[in-house]
Amino acid sequence: MQANENQKALGQQPQENIMGTMDINPLLIKLSVPMMISMLVQALYNVVDSIFVSHVSENALTAVSLAFSLQNVMIAVGVGTGVGVNALLSKCLGEKNQDLANRTAENGIFLSICSCLVFMVIGFTCMRPYFEAQTQDAAIIEQGVSYLAVCCIFSQGLFISTMMEKLLASTGRTQYSMISQLVGAVVNIVLDPIFIFGYCGEALSGTTGAAVATVIGQFCGAGVGLYLNQYKNHDIQVSMRGFRPELRAIKRIYAVGIPSIAMQCVGSIMTFLMNQILMAFSATAVAVFGVYFKLQSFVFMPIFGLNNGMVPIISYNYGARKPDRVKKTIKAAIFYAECIMLIGFAIFQLLPDKVLAIFAASETMLAIGVPALRIISFHFLLAGIDVILSSVFQALGNGLFSLYISVARQLVVLLPATWLLSKTGEVINVWWAFLIAELASLTLSTLFMIYTNKKVIAPMYGKTA
Repeated sequence: MQANENQKALGQQPQENIMGTMDINPLLIKLSVPMMISMLVQALYNVVDSIFVSHVSENALTAVSLAFSLQNVMIAVGVGTGVGVNALLSKCLGEKNQDLANRTAENGIFLSICSCLVFMVIGFTCMRPYFEAQTQDAAIIEQGVSYLAVCCIFSQGLFISTMMEKLLASTGRTQYSMISQLVGAVVNIVLDPIFIFGYCGEALSGTTGAAVATVIGQFCGAGVGLYLNQYKNHDIQVSMRGFRPELRAIKRIYAVGIPSIAMQCVGSIMTFLMNQILMAFSATAVAVFGVYFKLQSFVFMPIFGLNNGMVPIISYNYGARKPDRVKKTIKAAIFYAECIMLIGFAIFQLLPDKVLAIFAASETMLAIGVPALRIISFHFLLAGIDVILSSVFQALGNGLFSLYISVARQLVVLLPATWLLSKTGEVINVWWAFLIAELASLTLSTLFMIYTNKKVIAPMYGKTA
């Protein structure tokens, strides 16, 4: 702020953020690559964590797996709120509205604190009923409760670290956002075997140890994120002294954030119901579906990282009324997303048995899994466009479009198509439902993009920054 005042005193214009001046292609790479790397580390952590826990017992692995749905809701709330803050804050900076940008950041931090308080209450009150609704195995219930209770009660690190990462990304400092994510993930991975295998005492071993390692990593990431925002993020000035929640800012944050939260929760519902359909064939079919989700994260996570770099660029230039930069960003992001998807498609087509072998796949699992991965991966060729356009709608303030696409794809099309194809009696036919759903999603995304271009992007040509 002082630098801006000095520039004005000298008759100079304040220097504009790189998101409004730097060439789009190098800018998108600069902002996205760090996020893509951190997302890949997160994907790796999910796999490594499962491997460590599986060495304790099959019950322990089952308990952690059953905890995933509620953990996914926690992540959805944290990330969704952060996405809303990211889009609104970047737009405010593009509009040169520094005061609203600062207040957006402050309200985002406030919402993160509120979120962790809600899940603390859930952690103290709802753990046992949650697991008893899914299984009657006492051993699984006990291990699940000990794991998920720790994650919920000490969720402060998760919510604060997520918000700090989004604040850094919203101002174009994705390299710092990557650092905070990497610190949390690496600490988590290093501590997992130490706690899980009882090196810190029996009380902190097994699933409890896995949870302790998780929350310690989250707190470390939060600490690094707070430090980087305080000393490296000069585009926003946050002070919670005398803070009062601002309803208007919160509404604008959740106008984008709630659809993002809902989209991730829809995924949990879809997974649960898909498992019910596949269980009619065999438990192995369910296992193949679960392994696919772990493997596909290595393909989709880089694109989510690309989205994290793309959203602040689009939001900033939307606020600055620079439609050409908005359109160039969308085209470049789609190109890179499709390149990533082509690599994933090639791996799933050429090496399905090799990737399944990572999970010690049996002959039965290979018989189901090899054709499954090859068939499902055809939807990768279309999914890159859909994922990018969904984030474009969020960046331009039309988060509901993204929600409609997600619900249509996963609930309205994918599940009914899966159920109908399952009636053929051949599990191999079920996997074609993914391509059918992606075709429907692409159609809807295209229609929404035509509308958005006409109503949001095109009118910017008639306005000056």
